[in-house]
Amino acid sequence: MSRTPAVDSAAPGFTLPGTLRTDSGPQRGSYTLGEHGGGPLVLVFYPGDNTPVCTKQLCAYTSELERFKDLGATVWAVSPQDLDSHEGFAEQYDLRFPLLADTDRTVARAYGISLPGLGLRRSVFVVDGEGAVRWKHVALAGLTFQDVDTLTARIAEVTQGRPAAG
Repeated sequence: MSRTPAVDSAAPGFTLPGTLRTDSGPQRGSYTLGEHGGGPLVLVFYPGDNTPVCTKQLCAYTSELERFKDLGATVWAVSPQDLDSHEGFAEQYDLRFPLLADTDRTVARAYGISLPGLGLRRSVFVVDGEGAVRWKHVALAGLTFQDVDTLTARIAEVTQGRPAAG
């Protein structure tokens, strides 16, 4: 397994297919790091659609999505499932941020969170508008996740120019 990118280093670039649930239905597209609007990007890696902890995590982020938006942040979630799986998951739980399909785990490997034979480590990276990692959390076990209060506090530190602890 490669190492995770260090805080203040460049985030590994990528382009992945993704889907976004909208009121008019799912919209598929390509998502490229650096083309998320210039504010902080909260890059959420999760092991799988329709699993208990992942569902709880992404539902928590969806229910508080306005808090992320108020800080100028965008949320993208990445897992190894395909777009069909993501669309069903997003529809069932009304997830309102893009779900990206890293089916061959290339991006997970680039971020140092791929676990051969086991999937990936639940992780969150906050990437600034210049493409640098400003904060990260990589779980040893995937049974817990970073809550919205923790993430929004870290994003606020990043957007105010202070180093994010952690």
